[in-house]
Amino acid sequence: MNKAIIELSTLDSVFTRSRALVKAIDAGESAPADYHLGFTDAGQLFAEFTGERCRLLDVLKATGAQSIYALAKRLGCNYSNVRRDIQAMMAHGLIEKSDENKVYVPWDSVEIRVTLGERRAA
Repeated sequence: MNKAIIELSTLDSVFTRSRALVKAIDAGESAPADYHLGFTDAGQLFAEFTGERCRLLDVLKATGAQSIYALAKRLGCNYSNVRRDIQAMMAHGLIEKSDENKVYVPWDSVEIRVTLGERRAA
C-alpha cells in the first residue's frame, strides 16, 4: 500500500531514512513506496495542514478525481480558497492533476503522525 506520511522529523531521521533507501537500491532491492513529508515542529505542520486542508484531502480521497470547481461546491467553500489549498497540497506532492484537469489524491492513504514531547534538533 502506497501511503503519504506527514510527520514531525529531525534532520537526522531524514538522513537515516535516505541512507537506508540508497543502501536498498544499491543492493538491488525495491525501494519503499511510502512518501514522507517532514516538519520540524507541530506548529509548522499544523500551520500548513489546517483543518480545512485536512478536510479537503479527506473529501477528495473519499470522492475521487474531480474538478476544483466541483470540489469547492462539494465542500461548500469559495472556489479561490479551494484552488489555493489545492496548489499548496500539490506543492507538497499530496494532490496531483490528471490529463483531464481533475485533481485527485494519488496515495492509498494519507497519515499525519505527531508525537509531542520528543527532543528534536532544529
